[in-house]
Amino acid sequence: MHLRRLRESEGLSQQNLADKADVAKITIQRIENAKYSATIDVLVSIAGALKISLSELVDF
Repeated sequence: MHLRRLRESEGLSQQNLADKADVAKITIQRIENAKYSATIDVLVSIAGALKISLSELVDF
């Protein structure tokens, strides 16, 4: 839910975020739906794509 809110607040689709973070769209979907535990590398990429700190991404 937290990732979805952050993504939507930036006006990004799942595909847009996936492209910016250089991960698969299915990865974003699975993280948002709590079907996947992301690795630190993926989280760093997503935080970078959202232009936020890693702590802002994981602290909710």
